[in-house]
Amino acid sequence: MHRTDLSTVRQPISSAHGLPNAHYVDPETFDEERGALLMSGWSGLAVAADVPEPGDAIPLTFLDIPLLLVRDRDGEVRVFHNICRHRGMILVDTPRKIEGAIRCPYHSWCYSTKGRLVSTPHVGGPGQNTADGIDRDLLSLVPVRSHIWLGVVWINLSGEAPAFEDSNADLLARWAEFDKPLYHGGADSAFQLEVNCNWKLAVENYCESYHLPWVHPGLNSYSRLEDHYHIEAAGRFSGQGTLVYRQLTGDNGQTFPDFEGLSDKWDTASEYITAYPNVLLGVHRDHAFAIILVPQGPGRTVEHVHLFYAQPDTDPALRAKNAEQWKTVFEEDIFVVEGMQRGRHSPGFDGGRFSPAMDGPTHMFHSWVAEHMALHRAQGKAAE
Repeated sequence: MHRTDLSTVRQPISSAHGLPNAHYVDPETFDEERGALLMSGWSGLAVAADVPEPGDAIPLTFLDIPLLLVRDRDGEVRVFHNICRHRGMILVDTPRKIEGAIRCPYHSWCYSTKGRLVSTPHVGGPGQNTADGIDRDLLSLVPVRSHIWLGVVWINLSGEAPAFEDSNADLLARWAEFDKPLYHGGADSAFQLEVNCNWKLAVENYCESYHLPWVHPGLNSYSRLEDHYHIEAAGRFSGQGTLVYRQLTGDNGQTFPDFEGLSDKWDTASEYITAYPNVLLGVHRDHAFAIILVPQGPGRTVEHVHLFYAQPDTDPALRAKNAEQWKTVFEEDIFVVEGMQRGRHSPGFDGGRFSPAMDGPTHMFHSWVAEHMALHRAQGKAAE
C-alpha cells in the first residue's frame, strides 16, 4: 500500500500543509485510518438514551463491525460484538426488548443481558444440552470496552487505550461542571444528517469559527466572529467557544432550566469541542448536545445528533424549537463539507494551508491525525 507523506502536516501552523487528498478519497487510506484513529482510542458509538430501559437492545454497525448495545437487567449499559460464539451468527438484527435471554436465531444458544452464555440446547446431541469442550463460562459474548460520559457511549475497540478518564482527563476537568445527570430530550431531540463527505471534514469544520460570517449569518448576527475564542489541547481535543450565548425563549418567554451549580462564566458563554476522533460536543447553561460521526466509507458520513437538558420534563414546544434551530445551523454546513470533499478529488490540491490566526483548532486536529498515523505505521513495521 502506498503510504502518504505526512511530514508537512506536522509542521508549525504557519508552514504546515493539510492532510493529503488520499486521506479523504482513498479506500486503502481509509482502512489505515480505521485502525490508527477510530479503533485505537475512545470513539463515540451511540447515546445511553438509545437503550432507556432494562432489556432494551439495539444492533449497530461501526466501521463494518456488528455491535450490540444493551441495557442489562440491572440497568447497566453494555456493548458486545453482535455475534453468537457458536457459528458467528448475528444475534439481534432489529431494535427490541430482551424479555428473557438474547437468543441466537440459528441454533438457539442463549445469552443473558450481561453476556453470559446460559443455554446451549442439544449441543451434545438430541436432548443433551452440554458437551465436552463447550464451557459456557468461556463462551460469553465478546465485550467491547465502553464508558458513558455526557450521555455518550464511548467505545475502545482495540481494547488497548488507557482508561477513558485518563485519556480524556483534560476535557473532563474543563467541563467538570457538566459532569451531572443529563436528560435526553427524547424523539424530538434526536435527528440524523447524511452527508457526502469524509468524517474528518465534519470535524475540521466544527473546530473553527472562521466560517461563521459567511456560512452561519444568522448565528453570527448575535454571536459574532470576534466574540469567539480558540480551544486547543494538543493531542486530545480542540474547538471554539463564544462569549455570547443567547438563551432560547418560547412564545411565552419561557426558557429551559439551567444546569445547577454552574460558574458565572456560563451565564453568557458556551463551548464547542471535538473530542478526538469523532464526537462533536456543545455545552450551554441550559442544554448540551452531542454529534456522533459514523463513517460509512471515505466519502460518506452519518451524523447522529442528540440534545440533552438539565431536567427530564422540559417544555416540548421549546425542545422542538431548539432541535429545529440546531438542525438549521448544522444543515448550513453541509454544502461546505461536501464541497471540500469534491475538492479533494483535484490533483491540484496539495492539502491546503492554515491561517495562523484562525485555523489553530483545525491544524491541531490534522497534527493529531498525522501523529497517530505515524505511530500506527511504526507499530506495524515493528511487528513485521
